[in-house]
Amino acid sequence: MKTKAKKVFVGLSGGVDSSVAAALLKEQGYDVTGVFIKVWHPDFLPCDWRRDRLDAMRVCAKLEIPFKTIDLEKEYKEGIIDYMISEYREGKTPNPDVMCNKQVKFGAFLDRALKEGADYIATGHYARIRQGSKVQGSPLDMDRYKMLVGNDDNKDQTYFLWTLTQEQLKHSLFPTGEFPKSKVRKIAARFNLAVAEKKDSQGLCFIGKLDIADFLKNYIEEKKGDVLDKNGKIIGEHTGVTFLTIGQRHGFTITDKGTHDKPYYIVLKDIKNNTITVSHNTKCAKPSLAHLDKKKIKIKDVNWVSGEIPDLDKKYKARIRYRQELQDCKIEENTIVFDESQDTVATGQSIVAYDGEECLGGGVIV
Repeated sequence: MKTKAKKVFVGLSGGVDSSVAAALLKEQGYDVTGVFIKVWHPDFLPCDWRRDRLDAMRVCAKLEIPFKTIDLEKEYKEGIIDYMISEYREGKTPNPDVMCNKQVKFGAFLDRALKEGADYIATGHYARIRQGSKVQGSPLDMDRYKMLVGNDDNKDQTYFLWTLTQEQLKHSLFPTGEFPKSKVRKIAARFNLAVAEKKDSQGLCFIGKLDIADFLKNYIEEKKGDVLDKNGKIIGEHTGVTFLTIGQRHGFTITDKGTHDKPYYIVLKDIKNNTITVSHNTKCAKPSLAHLDKKKIKIKDVNWVSGEIPDLDKKYKARIRYRQELQDCKIEENTIVFDESQDTVATGQSIVAYDGEECLGGGVIV
């Protein structure tokens, strides 16, 4: 008697990665449905979702799989956009792509897929899932799911997936994470997919490339403030500390340039007084007036993918921003202790920890 194929809802963005994910899963014998997730979109920005949806439909037609659209406008607006605006208002630097994965793709989309009878969801993320040892003390004694970095070092996206849990990994598939990007495009060509050479999307999750400061100015009023040097001297101006982040070298104007034109970097934000301090040297960077320790960084909303706190006696590696070279560290409760000073720490961003190829999880910088 033939075993019924496992049903997978593949989140199709209209790009090459998710399209190849769908093609590979069908080739492997899964019962695949392509799903385009429709989200909220501001009316003051160019809108590409109809074109992307059409590309997703074409992929489904080529692969001869069902296509459907799921409307998650409310979930996206409340979970991503409203969250992002609120964080910036408080002077923090949020990571909307992390929240998009948590709230939309592996939140609302996964919930909807399971309710409609799917066994899994799949995306085009460059990450891998493996089943490992048993979770100690688990009431279900279930196999532990590990999240591993993608096989393409330049495309690994586990930094944005650190919020995933055992239950979410149990119902998730990342087919493209096994391959380098160049191979993914070759696979797309092998399946004769029209998106094989389509450029990668960049910028904010689902919306695409945008200037964050310009976007925020539609929701947060501009307020001119002073730019200070490390001695407290006024050397320029900006249009609002809420639009800026630690380590940034643009978004402010230097009126007293001195005798050289080396770039200035933001090293301190004073929300109360609406000022920023800049320096030519990012090693002067301070996350806030109250948080000056750049090695021992506190985190909140902590998630360990295994469901357990890692071994606190071991050494690990972590990064405080996407594509940053991994840094040696130790893990304490709600704290990451780096061996070396981290010069561009920004409140609201994510710290993600690794043990070799395994992404352990992370938290949000306090």
